[in-house]
Amino acid sequence: MKPAYRRELVKHLQVVWGVSMRRACAIVGGSRFGLYYRHKRDTQAVLRQRIREIAETRVKWGYRRIHVLLRREGWRVNAKRVHRLYCLEGLQLRNKTPKRKVSAKLRSARTLAKRQNEIWAMDFVSDQLFDGTKLRILTIVDVFTRFSPAIDARKNYRADDVVNTLERVTRTYGVPKEIRVDNGPEFISRALDLWAYMNGVKLDFSRPGKPTDNAFVESFNGKFRAECLNTAWFLSQVEAQAKCEAWRRDYNEVRPHSSIGHQTPAELIFASGQACLA
Repeated sequence: MKPAYRRELVKHLQVVWGVSMRRACAIVGGSRFGLYYRHKRDTQAVLRQRIREIAETRVKWGYRRIHVLLRREGWRVNAKRVHRLYCLEGLQLRNKTPKRKVSAKLRSARTLAKRQNEIWAMDFVSDQLFDGTKLRILTIVDVFTRFSPAIDARKNYRADDVVNTLERVTRTYGVPKEIRVDNGPEFISRALDLWAYMNGVKLDFSRPGKPTDNAFVESFNGKFRAECLNTAWFLSQVEAQAKCEAWRRDYNEVRPHSSIGHQTPAELIFASGQACLA
C-alpha cells in the first residue's frame, strides 16, 4: 500500500470511527511513524532553472546536448537526471519532422575525409529581412572537423562573390583539396572553375536531384536555419551578417557535436594538433 493512500485511510478511520492513530495504524498495517515522514529529496531548483535557461536560448537542443553543456560548466550530474528534470520542466521537443524513407546510394568513387581541409562542402540558404528583402547566405563547412570557415549573407550573390568569399576564407584557414557543391549557377560558373584550377582545388558536383550527395552541408544548413534563421529577426544586411557570424562562432567553439564525440570543432582541431582557428 502506498504511503499517501495509507495516510488517507488512517485519517478516515480517525474521523469516521473515532479511533486513535495507534489503533488505526494497527488496523491498516503500518507504522505510525511513517505517517509523519516527509521525503527530504532536494528539489534541485537551481539545476532545473539552469536547464530551462539553456533550453530557452538553445531552442532546438535536446537533453543530451544540454547535459554536455552542464558538465562543461561544472555540474556533477548524469544524463538520466538531466533527462528527468528536462521532462519535468516540459521541455521535450515535439515538432521533429519525420525522416525521409529513401535509399540514397553515393558514388563509389567518393572518398571519406580523414583530415582537416581535405574536403569542404558549400551551399546556399535563402532568408529575408523584416521588410521582405531577400537574402542569400553562403555556408561552408569542413567535412572532417565540422568546422565552419564562413557564413556570408548578401542580398545578391553572383559567381564572382563566391570567388571573393573563398579568397578571403582561404587566406585565413588554408585551401581545401576538394569542395562539394550542387549544380547551382554560382557553382558551375567559369569564375569558380578558374579559381579552382588556379588553386588546385577539385570541384565535386552533386548529381541532379540528389541532395544526399552533399549531406554534410545539408545537415549544417538545417541546424543553421533551426537555431539561427528561425529564431532571429534581421533589420538590415549588416545585422543579418553579424548574427550569422555570432552563430558561426558559437557553432565552432561552444556547441557540442555528437558525431565527433560531443566535442566542438575547435576542440577537435586542437586535439589533432592543428593550428588555432579563429
